[in-house]
Amino acid sequence: MLVASGLVKRYGGVTALDGVGIALEAGEVHALVGENGAGKSTLVKIISGVVRPGGGTIELDGRPVRFADARQAARQGVAIVSQELMIYDDLTVLENLFPYGAPRRGGLVSARETRRLAQPVLDELGLDLDPRVKAGELPLADRQLLEICRALLQDPRVLILDEPTSALPRAAADRLAGVTRRLAGRGLAVLYISHFLEEVMRVATRVTVLRDGRVVLPGAPVADVGLDSLVTAMLGQPAREAIPPAAAPPRPGGAAVSLTGVTVPGRLREVSVRAAAGEIVGLAGLQGSGHLAVLDAVCGRARPSAGTVRLPDGRSPRSARQAVTSGVAFITGDRKGRGLMLDKPLWENVTSVSWLGQGRGGPMPRRSRLVERSRGHLDRLRVRGEVRAKASDLSGGNQQKVVLAKWLDAAPAVLALDDPTRGVDVGARTELHDIVRGLAADGKVVLIASTDLAELVELCHRVLVFQRGRVVDELAGDRLTEAELSLAMNAGFAAT
Repeated sequence: MLVASGLVKRYGGVTALDGVGIALEAGEVHALVGENGAGKSTLVKIISGVVRPGGGTIELDGRPVRFADARQAARQGVAIVSQELMIYDDLTVLENLFPYGAPRRGGLVSARETRRLAQPVLDELGLDLDPRVKAGELPLADRQLLEICRALLQDPRVLILDEPTSALPRAAADRLAGVTRRLAGRGLAVLYISHFLEEVMRVATRVTVLRDGRVVLPGAPVADVGLDSLVTAMLGQPAREAIPPAAAPPRPGGAAVSLTGVTVPGRLREVSVRAAAGEIVGLAGLQGSGHLAVLDAVCGRARPSAGTVRLPDGRSPRSARQAVTSGVAFITGDRKGRGLMLDKPLWENVTSVSWLGQGRGGPMPRRSRLVERSRGHLDRLRVRGEVRAKASDLSGGNQQKVVLAKWLDAAPAVLALDDPTRGVDVGARTELHDIVRGLAADGKVVLIASTDLAELVELCHRVLVFQRGRVVDELAGDRLTEAELSLAMNAGFAAT
């Protein structure tokens, strides 16, 4: 159906694609995988009309096509759900579903007709939403599903799903996997980009692997490719096994983050939590269970109506700014919405917290010092990007490393991580985990919430499970497994 051949794209002196090709067939899910910076995002942008290639061709049903922009590509049947969400927070659910022209009657938008068209797709995705609510009020997972719904309403022939499950809990991800297979069964050609390789093996029919801007595995049947072979193709070498953290050394009198009898109306009920220096403590739960409210309380974004929050410096955070000055770092997986200034160069992003938030270096620090300090952090994290490049020019995984770099520059005492490896490839994920373990070993307090249960198992010393605003279980040692976590999150034995 869609065949791309010999695609070339360069940004300055960097070659993003070097003769890349891919063939998408009707009725199949074709996965595209590779490390961050391998060229996946560039290839997707070219196929969807966002970026024009420097060379090569694209054919649709045997006819050469050249898209001027994404809207022209959409009119010809190529729809994309981008990793970086394009949801308009100030518009309602229905307004987001029809941004380029809702059905009208008598010159006015017909709410009845928009609901009639949208409801079957919303139902298929399992989205039970008030069509009048503003999208900005929705959780990240629902906003991602909303964008997928919008793409399906275009009745595409080629559907590109770029990290569609990166913000979704397991149940929602499994549901979307089933929807994806059904869409392919209807005759769509689905290009599926995901860093969750087990998901790729479960959902896709064929897989293409990119490395350093070139195809290293072209359209191989998934049934013929093992998971180890896929990782080796991506990295150019076998991946090392994840190493669980050693038991945190007891530091009874050391620095700690503590919540004592904390209540946040509608989110937490008399919760007490203590995380000591050197510990990596996981926070797990279904959507709305209260685990994310712990991060918000520590970061000064949620004010308790009862109880106390204490940071390692002895202060209680009264605002997000005060939490930052007390050494709390908030590393979010929502890098576009909350993590980065995408239109600013990397050095401004990296130094933004220490300079603007903490006032380090005075009101007018020398730019050369800021640039050099930023380069050190970027080199340490192996970010593929020049220090003066815009953050928007980087791949998703490299952007996530920049989010971490800006907080490392602030020398934090506490790391509050919310889905920190969302949209990050297997190699970068391992690197980020190693960095977090190293920071904990240096005496930092680490709190992490993640929709990836494997991440919690691999990274944490112990995991607190929340339901209905309370801690209902604590898993550690032999009990800290994905199966036990899933059971504790879904068993429904929370105190009422």
